[in-house]
Amino acid sequence: MKLGGAAALKFFARPEPDRAGLLIHGSDAMRVALRRQEVILALIGPEGEAEMRLTRLSGGDLRKDPALAGDAMRAQGFFPGARVAFVEEAGDTNAQALKAALQDWRQGDAMLIVTAGNLTKASALKKIFEDHPNAYAAAIYDDPPSREEIEATLSKAGIGRISGDAMTDLLALARELDPGDFRQTVEKLALYKFRDASDVTPADVAAVAPATIEAEVDDVLNAAAEARAAEIGPLVRRLQGQGIAPVTLCIGATRHFRALHAAASAPGGAAEGIARMRPPVFGPRRDRMLKQAQGWGMHRLEQALSLLTDTDLQLRSSSRAPAMALMERALIRLAMLGRR
Repeated sequence: MKLGGAAALKFFARPEPDRAGLLIHGSDAMRVALRRQEVILALIGPEGEAEMRLTRLSGGDLRKDPALAGDAMRAQGFFPGARVAFVEEAGDTNAQALKAALQDWRQGDAMLIVTAGNLTKASALKKIFEDHPNAYAAAIYDDPPSREEIEATLSKAGIGRISGDAMTDLLALARELDPGDFRQTVEKLALYKFRDASDVTPADVAAVAPATIEAEVDDVLNAAAEARAAEIGPLVRRLQGQGIAPVTLCIGATRHFRALHAAASAPGGAAEGIARMRPPVFGPRRDRMLKQAQGWGMHRLEQALSLLTDTDLQLRSSSRAPAMALMERALIRLAMLGRR
């Protein structure tokens, strides 16, 4: 039988132990592996493998000895509880061996869990599980996780209270990160909020989200964008001492002001433009960039980008002018432009 949507999520979280088998297949090996781990953990618990209630096989093992899957399903362990016979990296060449194992399954045998890569509609392996009356085939697609999946991940991590804005940030983050990275971010969030009964806020999400811009560079870019010209010199000297190249700083400034320009020129306003940014911007940084975009406006931001383009050309030319001094002057000019 085919398994998908909400029914698949429910089965992954609370699998029915009297099922004969489950095939999980998809092009993204990480997504398939995470679902497989979830199902096996729900079936046998964290001590299942130590108690020898999990038998691991590969598609290559079955090609050498087709009877291994059936033997693993019928084998009795020393410890009570559900058992799993897991076959990874299976393919259509294993179809007949797995078909025989499913046909011989009896109540009390181990559940057969099989993972595979991308399978076509005509796949013999997929057809076996879809046609079996007591087995499931679940396709894992590369689509971003749904709100229900994210809420389930949060619940498993022990995060129960989350504000609407924080959930919006997590939805955006889930679209950008790999499933494994997103799960690690949620686990970091759970540790960050350990023994904190208040709702998760956008600031909390921003605190654990993967950084996209170095904090020191971010400081000087914000000083320029917020017309704080007096702070630029000391910040630039600190960056120079840390080995940041002027061209790197110019690239970062151009990227920042392009993002502000994209936000300011969005048809629905700067807030809509910020929401559409990729990678997404979170919490206080999002509010800060929104305020900057609204303060500058589209036309002044075009002037700022023109100034940065000229600076970039100068930095890459054969000019003998000190490169970092050129960059510092450009940032101060940006700050002065922002005061108008």
